[in-house]
Amino acid sequence: MACPICDRKSADGYRPFCSKRCADVDLAKWMGGSYAIPSQNPDDFDELLDAMQKASEGADTDDEDGNSPPRLS
Repeated sequence: MACPICDRKSADGYRPFCSKRCADVDLAKWMGGSYAIPSQNPDDFDELLDAMQKASEGADTDDEDGNSPPRLS
């Protein structure tokens, strides 16, 4: 079986990849959204905008107990 990243022969310890490097490259693609399938459903876009707006509004406000969110340095 060939490695899906570089086409070298896959290694038993990293199957289907040939090395930890190629496995990490694949993981980074998943985490970065490179493998995402774009949606053509307009409702998905509206839901995303609503979620982003709620997240940005909530990021600057206190929680129910009156505590401010932690600040990153």
